[in-house]
Amino acid sequence: MRNQQETEATRAEQVGPFEELPHERWLALEQPLVGIGNVSSDGTMVLIREEGWKEVKVVAFSQVESLPPHHPDRRAKQREGLRGEQAVVRLHQHSYCAGLWDADTFGRYQYAEGLRRGFDLLDSSCSVNDGARWIARITDTNFPATQQIIDWTHSMEHLWAVGNTLFGETTPEAAQWVKQREAELWDGRVEAVVAALQARDLTTDSYPEIVRQAPNYFEERMTNMRYADFRDAGYPIGSGTVESAARNVVQPRMRRPGRGWARENADAMLAALGEFHSGRWHTTWKRVSAAAEFPQ
Repeated sequence: MRNQQETEATRAEQVGPFEELPHERWLALEQPLVGIGNVSSDGTMVLIREEGWKEVKVVAFSQVESLPPHHPDRRAKQREGLRGEQAVVRLHQHSYCAGLWDADTFGRYQYAEGLRRGFDLLDSSCSVNDGARWIARITDTNFPATQQIIDWTHSMEHLWAVGNTLFGETTPEAAQWVKQREAELWDGRVEAVVAALQARDLTTDSYPEIVRQAPNYFEERMTNMRYADFRDAGYPIGSGTVESAARNVVQPRMRRPGRGWARENADAMLAALGEFHSGRWHTTWKRVSAAAEFPQ
């Protein structure tokens, strides 16, 4: 299966005639996305024999559906508190691809999987991630029209790290400071958050790196933290789909007790796991079998 995926990824990045769309040249659409689609990427570790723990890079493509607060579907129940009553964004129809790749190799497979789902044909698309530079670079290269979004939980982790460092963990002062920043961030007022961080001297050597880098982290990613705008557009603001992929697609099979995996076997299994959990095992197997029986 990995050989078939490699063939498809190679075809996907080839330059064809001007009048052709990429997916028309090499691959029929499978479970095409409509309306709004999301792509999220991440990494998780597996044990490779004679190499140690190595990163598996994972991508998840999903259909985005926004349900209003009073929708009869119980999964669209109202949410209270700071966020108030709001529509619920649901992601479903997931597909996955994973491998022992460096960032640029991962990019080829991310692109091919996106073409397979028709991600490049969508009028509206988003990409919720943890802010890692390699993810932002690859996603922007493959799908430049896609709105990149910093995962809400990761943003809050940075704010809690600062609050706990400045005022002490679990103190009322820390909670009050973070609550104010959270409200600003939720309303899309990232400039106010940046100003509050810059007003503090966070350069102390004894502070954790996440605290010392917080002002630049938020300032450099302001356009990716306009959460009010993203909610209005019907976009998700959490990267749970790819985090779930790491836990439920990769880890149950790849991190069982033992000596670890030979690299070649691990990569073959990752290819199979991606196809199986994407719900297209039978169609992929037919395509692989046909290619083996009638090689070009």
